[in-house]
Amino acid sequence: MVSRSIHRTWLLIVAACLPLLLIPQPALSQTPRPKNVQASLRAKWSGTPLLLEAGELLSKEDQRLFWDFIEVWLNADEDAGGSHSAKDCLKKILEHGRPLLREPLASLFDFSLMLRSASPRLILYRQLAQESLSSFPLSDDDSFSENDKIGENKFNPLHDGVDLRSPQGKCCWVDNGDQLFFDGSELRPWLQSLAEPVGDSFQRPEVFDFDHVHFDSGFGSPVAILYGALGTSCFKEFHGALVGAAKEGKVKYILRPVLPAGCEAGIGHCGSLGASESVNLGGYGVELALKNMEYKAMDDSTIKKGVTLEDPRTEDLSQEVRGFIFSKILERKPELTSEVMAFRDYLLSSTVSDTLDVWELKDLGHQTVQRIVRASDPLQSMQEINQNFPSIVSFLSRMKLDEAVQDEIVANQRMVPPGKSLMALNGALVNIEDVDLYLLIDLVHQDLLLADQFSKLKIPHSTVRKLLSTSPPSESSTFRVDFRSTHVYYLNNLEEDAMYKRWRSNLNEILMPVFPGQLRYIRKNLFHAVFVLDPATSCGLKSIDMIISLYENNVPMRFGIILYSSKYIMQLENHSTKDGDKFEEDISDMIIRLFSYIKENYGTPLAFQFLSNVNKLHTESDGHADDALELHHVEGAFVETILPKVKSPPQEMLLKLEKEQKLKELSHESSMHVFKLGLSKLECSLLMNGLVIDPNEEALFNALNEETQRIQEGVYFGQINSHTDVLDKFLSEAGIQRYNPQIISDNKPRLISLSTFIFGEGSILNDIDYLHSPGTMDDLKPVTHLVAVDVTSSSGIKLLRHALNYLVSIVLFRLKIIVLLKLSLFLVFGITTSSYSHKKNVLDFLDQLCSIYQQKYFHTSAVEVDGTQAFIIKVSELAEANGLPSKVYESSLLEFSADEVRRHLSKVENFLYRALGSESGVNAVFTNGRVTYPIAEGTFLSADMHLLESIEFKQRTKHIVEIIEEVKWQDVDPDMLTSKFISDIVMGLSSSMATRERSSESAHFEVLSDQHSAIILNNENSSIHIDAVLDPLSPTSQRLSGILRVLWKYIQPSMRIVLNPVSSLADLPLKNYYRYVVPTMDDFSNTDSSVNGPKAFFANMPLSKTLTMNLDVPEPWLVEPVIAVHDLDNILLENLGDTRTLQAVFELEALVLTGHCSEKDHDPPRGLQLILGTKSTPHLVDTLVMANLGYWQMKVSPGVWYLQLAPGRSSELYILKDGGDGNLDKQSSKLITINDLRGKVVHKEVVKRKGKESEKLLIPDEGEQDKNEGGSWNSNFLKWASGFISSNELSKKAESSSSDKGSSGRHGKTINIFSIASGHLYERFTKIMILSVLKNTNRPVKFWFIKNYLSPPFKDLIPHMAKEYGFEYELITYKWPTWLHKQKEKQRIIWAYKILFLDVIFPLSLEKVIFVDADQVVRADMGELYDMNLKGKPLAYTPFCDNNKEMDGYRFWRQGFWRDHLRGKPYHISALYVVDLKKFRETAAGDHLRVFYETLSKDPNSLSNLDQDLPNYAQHNVPIFSLPQEWLWCESWCGNATKSKAKTIDLCNNPMTKEPKLQGARRIVSEWPDLDLEARKFTARILGDDQETMQSPNQSNDMSSDDSLQVDAESKAEL
Repeated sequence: MVSRSIHRTWLLIVAACLPLLLIPQPALSQTPRPKNVQASLRAKWSGTPLLLEAGELLSKEDQRLFWDFIEVWLNADEDAGGSHSAKDCLKKILEHGRPLLREPLASLFDFSLMLRSASPRLILYRQLAQESLSSFPLSDDDSFSENDKIGENKFNPLHDGVDLRSPQGKCCWVDNGDQLFFDGSELRPWLQSLAEPVGDSFQRPEVFDFDHVHFDSGFGSPVAILYGALGTSCFKEFHGALVGAAKEGKVKYILRPVLPAGCEAGIGHCGSLGASESVNLGGYGVELALKNMEYKAMDDSTIKKGVTLEDPRTEDLSQEVRGFIFSKILERKPELTSEVMAFRDYLLSSTVSDTLDVWELKDLGHQTVQRIVRASDPLQSMQEINQNFPSIVSFLSRMKLDEAVQDEIVANQRMVPPGKSLMALNGALVNIEDVDLYLLIDLVHQDLLLADQFSKLKIPHSTVRKLLSTSPPSESSTFRVDFRSTHVYYLNNLEEDAMYKRWRSNLNEILMPVFPGQLRYIRKNLFHAVFVLDPATSCGLKSIDMIISLYENNVPMRFGIILYSSKYIMQLENHSTKDGDKFEEDISDMIIRLFSYIKENYGTPLAFQFLSNVNKLHTESDGHADDALELHHVEGAFVETILPKVKSPPQEMLLKLEKEQKLKELSHESSMHVFKLGLSKLECSLLMNGLVIDPNEEALFNALNEETQRIQEGVYFGQINSHTDVLDKFLSEAGIQRYNPQIISDNKPRLISLSTFIFGEGSILNDIDYLHSPGTMDDLKPVTHLVAVDVTSSSGIKLLRHALNYLVSIVLFRLKIIVLLKLSLFLVFGITTSSYSHKKNVLDFLDQLCSIYQQKYFHTSAVEVDGTQAFIIKVSELAEANGLPSKVYESSLLEFSADEVRRHLSKVENFLYRALGSESGVNAVFTNGRVTYPIAEGTFLSADMHLLESIEFKQRTKHIVEIIEEVKWQDVDPDMLTSKFISDIVMGLSSSMATRERSSESAHFEVLSDQHSAIILNNENSSIHIDAVLDPLSPTSQRLSGILRVLWKYIQPSMRIVLNPVSSLADLPLKNYYRYVVPTMDDFSNTDSSVNGPKAFFANMPLSKTLTMNLDVPEPWLVEPVIAVHDLDNILLENLGDTRTLQAVFELEALVLTGHCSEKDHDPPRGLQLILGTKSTPHLVDTLVMANLGYWQMKVSPGVWYLQLAPGRSSELYILKDGGDGNLDKQSSKLITINDLRGKVVHKEVVKRKGKESEKLLIPDEGEQDKNEGGSWNSNFLKWASGFISSNELSKKAESSSSDKGSSGRHGKTINIFSIASGHLYERFTKIMILSVLKNTNRPVKFWFIKNYLSPPFKDLIPHMAKEYGFEYELITYKWPTWLHKQKEKQRIIWAYKILFLDVIFPLSLEKVIFVDADQVVRADMGELYDMNLKGKPLAYTPFCDNNKEMDGYRFWRQGFWRDHLRGKPYHISALYVVDLKKFRETAAGDHLRVFYETLSKDPNSLSNLDQDLPNYAQHNVPIFSLPQEWLWCESWCGNATKSKAKTIDLCNNPMTKEPKLQGARRIVSEWPDLDLEARKFTARILGDDQETMQSPNQSNDMSSDDSLQVDAESKAEL
């Protein structure tokens, strides 16, 4: 064997060297050396210390670990380790943090620290530290002067990148809300003064749920927030003092880690690692796409030398090239190094393919799968292939294909479409299109954390895997109130009433299509609209009229009512029914009795007529309709209703009926029924088949449409047939016995994990005892209620009694009551639960005790109660009466230690603070981790606990109990396996599992075969399993292969990846090179303290191909290039000269905060304006809500922000709804925390203010004359709307301000011009366009540029140009929404930005803007166009010319589809257009265009000229004003006859000649060379570029053919 392997090695070397002999030596020597490309991405904010980041990462595991890490670091030997290089420091930090964690969490901690994922949390603390300092201004010389702050806000409203400067050279301070302490000598006296009680007089700084609260802190004590950094000397002093004070219960100690600038020198060397340089990020992809070369569009200026950064690294010789691994060849033949390297360079320069013949493409996908699956490291092989595809494809296409591979792929593709990609983590599907490293790391971390917790609970590993991969039953949020009873009075019956006998009764009719809004008339009781109302209220009476109106109009629903008396229910709540109180009569009660009498004796229609008559008499009376109903209205209506039917006078009957006991009981029973259903809290409610909706027609018909879809589905699948009682079916499947909006709401319930509280060290839930229903103590309890009660409040006592009543009536659930305050009562409960919870009468005893306490001792102080002998005697008597030993209570109450009880109460407060963020006066219920809080008085009854229990059991607990019941416990003492232990386990598991972020969708990956076409990596010990179906030659796979390799390296999950290529390719699937950027230990220097950060490195890129660089970043990131000497749109490496590596640096400019805004039972509130800011500056950025999904977005940086409705019409009409029912008077703001790199999606509901329900948000203008009279929908916000969704970048101005514009010769109304440029050539055109606009107008001009695509040199130049030529400019941007179909080609994305986001990309205050193409030259005053009357249309375009007859064959709009669609309207050109933004927003034109785009863009053959085809296609809905022809001339379409009248000239591409842009510009536009020369001279002067050889105008006309060959192409620019 040995000799054979040696023989093979020599064969390889001979094979490698043979080709060298076959290649002529001159060919090798002349081959240009390969070039490289490198890109990196840094955060906008300044550096953060890795030591502090480590603490933040540990706090995500457990808050205690954060404090443990601080102690470990403080107690460590500072000089240990000796060396102070960045890598040594990183290792030292990891060595201190890793021992606190178990694997694989420890490995994930290592990677997360290198990824810098905790850096945003430190930026958030930096923002809070700045606010702390600015709340207490220091002396004048301090760095935080008012002027600084104003300037800072103006230039950088989100504070990103702003350093926190050390105040007066101090590196730490403590903020207590009243003052700041910068010195230990100031802090200690304050801490000593806290020995005396301070009451509630002290001011508390705001505390957030992400804050680090020391676990020994005294809750209810004054708050002390330390701002400082671990490692500084002042930190050690402050921290020691505050920990000591916290242990004594004097303060609540909170630490916010910050290292102010200037303090790095005073910190241990490793403590400042990472603070001095910007944060370089990983977790994104970089692509170099091979550029399409149809039109030549590349700048002919000499390539700029710029600043050449040194080549960053040597070439990676281990990378395979055409089957050769050159590192191995060189190891064996070092003497042939130059020849081998020349051969490698030759191969690299000759292997790039961007096209293949059809027969070579046929099996390419299958060949790729075979190559990957048979590699020694399949994941690495997949990454190498899809990241270097153009260099590898020709080799792949020649590989012999194994039929077994092909057969398996074809078989799998019967179950999953070819090319489809899917991925699941522990069984839950992940959105594979949007997945990024940060999201996946968080999902993995969350499951590893759960696995770690579960293993601490002694749960076997196999069960842990089963638990993590199990999905809860699909959460149906359609809860239906089961209202069925004899108290429902129906007005009609569709199946029996004669009036419906002509309707069809065939249920299949419901499947027949109808026109929108048309109803289906089927003789079946499918829709039950039951109104629950108090007939004496105006709301109730209006509902009656609505019912009768709908009934008379033959609406196909069954209408019913349930009547109740609000007064009777109020008395029910205030008096226990056991006390036998008499209820005072009221008018509602009277109406219900009379209604019942009429219904019994004269039929239901007349009874409803009686209610209608009551309303009629009420409204006809002299008073207002809102006045209270009076008795004479009711009596008059009764007489009027039955007078035609009776012989004796109705008045006598009235007197008799008032005393009728049976009718009285019936009325009370009806009210009691509503009380039990919980519907009395809503003033009026409407049930549609049991679903609770608003009692209005719009909501009713919306619900009807939704129910129709559900019934159609049931009929289609055979679940509903002609014999099915639809109401019974729906209510038996999803019916609940009670409605409580706090328990059943559309919002996700608040959930906390209890597992750390149950088994954690010294946990409050560790040693507690539970109350059980009688006789069930030893049974497993799947659901546990923890009830926290403040017995000093009447609502607390009521909640306590309801909890006890609940236990009396149920089986198999348990209750723990955490009682706050009133020590004696607390003690009695403690004794009872610990010793007698199994006794028969224990619940009665506790209920009686509460009743007596409530009556006699509720208002006494705690001290008095403790010393009251009478209370002790009463407790003893009650105990005796219920069979409990009275002596035990007597002795315990006399001898108890108040301190011990207070210590226990302090632990309770700690638990409640961690769980709720609230400290005292709390009434809350925790149901297996689901939090119901706050609980208002009288809203939570024992029936609500039943409701909670049934919902939680069904939704979150049942499937867990089934798994736990099958567990074979191995490492657990059999004596421990009690029902309490198992119940605790179930409570801990269900609460932990409920808190995790997880999709409810799953897929059956197991049906796919995996013998020949799958990557399988097994790891039985891992808690993480990844299933995936991947097309290996797709952009998704390019990103995912990098992410999966990282996961395998650090946590070794088990993986099963079935490869699913597209079967028959028509073109190359990938035309780019790709690198996924992840950090490694090598990013940290071995020699000094520099952290270089990860980079994308492309070695040996093709020299003669034009490449375009694009970044593939996580969805919430907004990035821009900040350092790039070369044109990143047109990279031609052969022009690099001596530079070996082209470099680009990008910056994470901001994160995108997105959201969806809804209004219940209505369409999204389009046009609603939102603002975001801090408490002190509420308006920093703004946006408006789209009609599309109620979507909105804003730019944010890490920090604490507040979202609210903008002043003006939005906040006059609407308020933001809180998590609860929402206070309908107070305008609230929503706290939004940005503390990671994943952005945030916020779902907010708004409700109309009372009295504004029928008003519309958008009021169209009545006409131009009303412009200043406040009639316009946006007239109110013109005063404030200056920021903007995207940038809030400084609205950079020319040096002359608006007040002295006259001095620069510009006066009048500003002309706003919008343009997009990408690549150096188009930026060159843009400068010419700017000059041509300015030279033809005397009015002020403001230019708006889309920031995304501008190069760094252009962004550097534009402020100087604005100053020199006297114009304003602003850079704007908008992140492509996730729900909108994405374009893949850069050019098409740019076109889309021209048209899709016009309503949201500009500040709300901007009323009009003109789009001008970058390659246009203006010859007229644009003010004329700006002022043109557009006749009320939102858009104005110029129609295409038709006088150049040579081009007739290219005028596609005159034939086929376009001719039919346009129906005589002109087809317009998109190079110049005017947008009336006011009208555009008012008519929701942007929403219409996005809907058309979404529909059309999924067809690759439509919208070939996206920015032009879309508005032309939509002009029947979004009307276009046609501009006079002279406003846009281009040679291709217009011909020379009209050129002299042209007001603008556009350099349209000519599809016939395909003439290069520059050549055409010099030939067509006479003034172009002079403008170009002026712009280039200015550029050279400002940027110091002396490399551009300035040409005179006559020289520049003479462009050589060589020059023209240099110019590259832009893919299909506008026609």
